[in-house]
Amino acid sequence: MDRAYEGDETRALAVELESVPVVPPKDNRRVPWNDDRTLYKRRNELERLFRQLKGVRRLFSRFDTLDVMFVTFLNFALIVDGVR
Repeated sequence: MDRAYEGDETRALAVELESVPVVPPKDNRRVPWNDDRTLYKRRNELERLFRQLKGVRRLFSRFDTLDVMFVTFLNFALIVDGVR
């Protein structure tokens, strides 16, 4: 969820599905809620990692039909991300 989806209905649905909404409230909310900035930053790091993995996936798209090749791709992508 991003701030675009921080409405009361969406937030209630996330809680109903037993998720933890970590979206900070918009500045113009009348009744803002407390948010966990650390958890929000970790979520952002995870989203950026998936975006980078999607970019590297093009290199391995022809060979990921085998489980071994997919795990090898993940290891390679995470090593490249760690070296940067």
